[in-house]
Amino acid sequence: MKITVITSSPHRKGTSALLADELIRGAQEAGHDVFRFDAGFEQVKPCLGCDRCGAGTAKCVQEDSMEKLNPHLLESDLVVFATPLYYYGISAQLKLVIDRFYANNSRLMGSGKKAVLLATCADGTDESMKDIVAHYRTIVRYLKWEDAGVITATGCGAREDIEKSDFPAQAYNMGRAL
Repeated sequence: MKITVITSSPHRKGTSALLADELIRGAQEAGHDVFRFDAGFEQVKPCLGCDRCGAGTAKCVQEDSMEKLNPHLLESDLVVFATPLYYYGISAQLKLVIDRFYANNSRLMGSGKKAVLLATCADGTDESMKDIVAHYRTIVRYLKWEDAGVITATGCGAREDIEKSDFPAQAYNMGRAL
């Protein structure tokens, strides 16, 4: 299986990065081909809404790191979204990438892909993750993809918090089971 993991934290050693690392480790051990795109360290411009791409019938007019991601995104069987919770939603870095999916909409929609959400937050309650999970599921439903799993790591505001939890093991096991 070809897997694209899109991380979005501006912290290379952050909590959502650890979940991504562990899912990737498990997936690679299971024999899957994984491409990682660290949106927090790439140049991704916001969608201009110019519609010159025709929702996937022409190339996006922007020249940035999406050109690196797009071939992998289109070839993938599974797309993993890894993000910290920012103001009860996905990070701006991930939102930029997802908005730019529009340039490939006709090829992404109904493509039979699966998706996974890995989200982390400092708050210790599941209630804090309700909206981010709803947003993720709306995106998956819109694209007509299959939801292959969600890990919401609550109470993980710092690396040492998540390292003491079972969330990294959950991500590893999810990767192995894909």
